Amino acid sequence: MMNVSLIGVGLMGQALSEHLLNNQIPLHLYNRSAKKCQSLQDRGAIISDSPQAVIDESDICLLMLSDATAINIVLDSIEPISFKGKLIIQMGTIAPDESRAIAERIQSHQGHYLECPVLGSLPEARSGTLILMAGGSEKDYQSALPLLQIIGKNPKYIGDIGQGATVKLAMNQLIAGLTASFSLSLALVEKEGIETEQFMEIVRSSALYAPTFDKKLDRMLTRDFSNPNFPTKHLAKDTNLFLSVAKNLGLDTSGLEGVSTLLEKALAQGLADTDYSAIYAAVSPEK
Repeated sequence: MMNVSLIGVGLMGQALSEHLLNNQIPLHLYNRSAKKCQSLQDRGAIISDSPQAVIDESDICLLMLSDATAINIVLDSIEPISFKGKLIIQMGTIAPDESRAIAERIQSHQGHYLECPVLGSLPEARSGTLILMAGGSEKDYQSALPLLQIIGKNPKYIGDIGQGATVKLAMNQLIAGLTASFSLSLALVEKEGIETEQFMEIVRSSALYAPTFDKKLDRMLTRDFSNPNFPTKHLAKDTNLFLSVAKNLGLDTSGLEGVSTLLEKALAQGLADTDYSAIYAAVSPEK
């Protein structure tokens, strides 16, 4: 049986933990705020009081942390010798160079590292249908595959460390761009008094349609961005990460810079912890 641990019980970490427990995967958990783990402990998870204890009790450790800074703070608290023979799977959204640096840190102590960021939100995490984009050695990927197939039905092996992280940034850039573009079109239609459903019927029948439009439509029309699956602050962070990586590669990022400005505006409106569809409130502020 797999001996699995997870560090980082935020929104996604909690949903993924629920799914693993439902699949009878014994789970050791660590989160800076232990209160977030209570419901999981009631369902059979073992709560550890430190990242060190989690690593010591597992062969595979999943990291579901917000950024590279948080990851490195956790790694700083673990004795380097403890990484020997362990497989660390990093599942958050970080830059390719950040992932490569973390890999070097773990591998220098004879540990194994696989990046495997995920696409999807809470429903997909709870149902085991997340899209997984793995980067690392093929041997480490094969070792992790039985677990990855529980998390997502069709994991994708992208290639070397950094390449999985790159694809994840590319996907999140699409999230930001599509949401901002749809928000602007919807706001224009609303301002001109056109019936929303009439507009949506045309969008749905066109090659321009993306399912995310309907997923976010009601939130935008009602301006109810509560109970997020993916908070605005995380999309803003990922967008800035993409901008930094793309600029270093000589890409023209002027279009995305406008989207980043809208996300920062949403944060300034106090919408950091709401659903990222709150970008609509930045595009079309209430009078």
